Amino acid sequence: MTEQEAKRAFAFIFCTRLIDSIGFGIIMPVLPTLLMEVGKMPLAEAARTGGVLFVTYALLQFLSGPLMGSLSDRFGRRPVIFVSLAAFAIDYAFMALAPSIAFLFLGRAIAGVAGAVFAPANAFVADITPPERRARAFGRLGAAFGVGFIVGPALGGLVSDFGPRAPFLLAAVLAAVNLVFGFFVLPESLPPERRRPISWVRSNPIGGLMALGHYKGVLGIILAFFIFQLAFNVYPGTWSYYAEAKFGWDGKMIGLSLMCSGVFMFLIQFLGTGWIASRLGDVNTAMTAMAISIAGCIAYAFIPYGWMVFFIQPLVSPQALVFPTQNAILSKRVAANEQGALQGTMGSMISLGSVFGPLLLTQTLARFTEPGAPIYFPGAAFLLAAVLMSVGLATLAVATQRQRRPVPAE
Repeated sequence: MTEQEAKRAFAFIFCTRLIDSIGFGIIMPVLPTLLMEVGKMPLAEAARTGGVLFVTYALLQFLSGPLMGSLSDRFGRRPVIFVSLAAFAIDYAFMALAPSIAFLFLGRAIAGVAGAVFAPANAFVADITPPERRARAFGRLGAAFGVGFIVGPALGGLVSDFGPRAPFLLAAVLAAVNLVFGFFVLPESLPPERRRPISWVRSNPIGGLMALGHYKGVLGIILAFFIFQLAFNVYPGTWSYYAEAKFGWDGKMIGLSLMCSGVFMFLIQFLGTGWIASRLGDVNTAMTAMAISIAGCIAYAFIPYGWMVFFIQPLVSPQALVFPTQNAILSKRVAANEQGALQGTMGSMISLGSVFGPLLLTQTLARFTEPGAPIYFPGAAFLLAAVLMSVGLATLAVATQRQRRPVPAE
């Protein structure tokens, strides 16, 4: 693959991650309205149903990640990515026309399976990027995901003037356009001699995790990042409730704070990942970013005034470096023909954290803000997150100090 081909291919993978994120965010502003319309239910019941829909999506991603990765190790990255994008386009159109709640759940299940496209997409990036530049490449992919979460809700809000189903149709069009783009610019990155047969034992989350155990230290590193991901869900899971309970913010202020956070994290991931990782090393960058995240959670737990949030956000934005460096650290420790399996397993761990993290942290926040709470402490979830992150940091420190077996020859 020439350098020009690699650049075009990376641009497509960037767009794929961006559209995946936009597609997720674009439906958020209208989902409550659509649930109330389709299910003929009040807002409170729609909120509960929406939570179950989110868990359905995350659970299917958890189950499908290793399979998608294994399929890309067997048949190549290109066909698996294209099938996933086609499923996305069809699914969003399907949900736009859904006549009942059951169809919405079916649509979210399909989206969860298709959303596991990050496994072959990340494996593609590992295929075409030298090890010393992977942190930078994964940082830019992470930035695409962050931009999507800024642009998606804004687009969803604008298109919602045409009805609660319109954002789903727009998401379908974006996925279809990107699929067509990919046909022209995406080559195959995994040559036939590097492919391996599908192991159905490895094509599930537990089997995929255990199959990586022969690489010394890898399971400990995955565990460290899983614990961190579990704790990091304090932001999507509790921020809106925390900000209202602690500072009395309305929706506009909460939205502004989320937008500012997204901008700072985008800038550090897109512009800073490669520069910082090349000077500190991937492991030291990840550990430093974790330490900054711990400090940020402690600060959010105890700050007394809302304006302080906007001073803390740029200071803690380096926490966004954890995610690209985790992929860089692990991709260097696994053979080329197992990159898809690795990324699928990592994706499953992230999805699992997205199932249990919000449940744990929202219950903690509720316990310390409800009537009869032992003390009124809206920052309790952030304090718990800081404790969990500290465990993750200690686990990473231990795992990366062990003597590891060299990556087997390809």
